[in-house]
Amino acid sequence: MTLRDLPALNAVLNATSAGLLALGYVLIRRGRREAHQKVMQAALVCSALFLVCYLTYHAQVGSVRFQGQGPIRTVYFAILISHTILAIVIVPMVLVTFVRARRGRFDRHRAIARVTLPLWAYVSVTGVIVYWMLYRL
Repeated sequence: MTLRDLPALNAVLNATSAGLLALGYVLIRRGRREAHQKVMQAALVCSALFLVCYLTYHAQVGSVRFQGQGPIRTVYFAILISHTILAIVIVPMVLVTFVRARRGRFDRHRAIARVTLPLWAYVSVTGVIVYWMLYRL
């Protein structure tokens, strides 16, 4: 694997995380707490690996300019800005959500998870969209 492979790997990690989040939601709605816990831990690992790969790539390469022109440029930056802001916000939210579950504080876990899950899913999905727009358009 080379440095040039990291953006694609990042997209795969984001997509995997999004899928695991959806599965985790389904599992908890069906009352399968242990399976939910394992799937959500896997989503956390995928997101952490993404963050390491993302920081490694951008520490070496720097910023990558979006080449699109016209209305697609506006769409790209709207997605990128919302993605970036929420990616910053979601890190402490995920950690608090995780810690509350680990400590058995399920009432408090559930309260924050209702906000954390959709934001985390949005960040994961828009991460794939940003990759596609930046590297595949």
